[in-house]
Amino acid sequence: MTGFCALMTVLGMTTARFEHRMDDKSALLNQLRIDRSSEPATSHKGWIWAGAAVALAAAVGLAAWWWARPAAVPVHVVTAQAIAGGGAAAAGSILDASGYVVARRQATVASKITGKMVELDIEEGDHVKAGQIIAKLDDTNIRAALNQASAQLEYAKAGLAETQVNLTNAERDYNRQKTLMQDHFVSQAAVDNAQTTVDALRAQLATQRSNVDVVARALSVVDRNMDDTIVRAPFTGIVTVKAAQPGEMVSPISAGGGFTRTGIGTIVDMDSLEVQVDVNENFINRVHPDQQATAKLNAYPDWQIPAHVIAVIPTADRSKGTVTVRIGLDQKDARILPEMGVRVAFLADSPQDKGSKPGVTLPPNAVQGSDTVGAVFIVHGDTVERRAVRLGAGSSDSVTILSGLAAGERVAVGDFTQLKDGVKIRVEP
Repeated sequence: MTGFCALMTVLGMTTARFEHRMDDKSALLNQLRIDRSSEPATSHKGWIWAGAAVALAAAVGLAAWWWARPAAVPVHVVTAQAIAGGGAAAAGSILDASGYVVARRQATVASKITGKMVELDIEEGDHVKAGQIIAKLDDTNIRAALNQASAQLEYAKAGLAETQVNLTNAERDYNRQKTLMQDHFVSQAAVDNAQTTVDALRAQLATQRSNVDVVARALSVVDRNMDDTIVRAPFTGIVTVKAAQPGEMVSPISAGGGFTRTGIGTIVDMDSLEVQVDVNENFINRVHPDQQATAKLNAYPDWQIPAHVIAVIPTADRSKGTVTVRIGLDQKDARILPEMGVRVAFLADSPQDKGSKPGVTLPPNAVQGSDTVGAVFIVHGDTVERRAVRLGAGSSDSVTILSGLAAGERVAVGDFTQLKDGVKIRVEP
């Protein structure tokens, strides 16, 4: 019994220790457990914001990829139109050339004598008539010489009159001597002396007449010099250059170490304006006199001036390989000025002319380049092909394509800096 009590006592102590240890482990586990009841209510919102940030970053990345990707170039599309027949204009240009407006009649006016200019009556842009006084030179010395020559002429005429009187008197004396000799009152020697006097006076009279003529001619020379002090316009035109000022020395020749002016001004006859162009000798067979053409000034690219071929100058420039062609302008206008740059399109007489092709037309903004060779972008689906073409005459609303493009082909119109061979495009209405 005593043993049993001891055993129960030991078991009770063991059970108490085991329960104490279990209580210690439960306490430790409770310390490690997360108390969800004390967590703030906004913790769920943090997850929501994190998800939104990730979605935003994905959208930004997608947008960056979209903008960085090779975009299709926006273009408009035009169709090449065939040129209908019906004359030279419809046939288009068979050859283009560049040149300049020139005046067939222009002059740098100068004085005929050397002198100091005292008056100048012209300015650039003035219209002058033929024979109009444009300048005057100092005539002081010439006027003095003119007065001297006039006096010499008067003196020569006076001597001539005196000799004429003496000759008349000598002839009367000679006749009287002849009468007296017939009555034997004087000798033959007296008659001979009277005859000699008459002959001498006649010779003297002839000499003085010649002297009067010489003095008169000298007076004419001085008078011409006097007239040369007045400079006149040689023809009707417009003053383009004023080359001297009053007080300067002017001369028909260069003198004075560069201090003497050789010209007073330049006058141009605006009615004589024409165009001279240099045509490559390989294509000169396409040009002939009286051929129709159109001229386009570089200053007015939208203005086409009707013209015609005056002549083909029968010589070539070996250094440039060109032949000069004279072009007459069928329309006169104040906007046409000498030395302006111009492009000339030589037109075919008819679409059926040998070597002429009708070609096609395009809007000017569909063609890259403005010389005889250009480029266009042919549309093939969603890409373009760059193609070289030969250009003809052009205007403000169309350009003639002589070769390289067929009627009906579709051409892209857009930013040429973005267009290249094979680039993707997006056709817009």
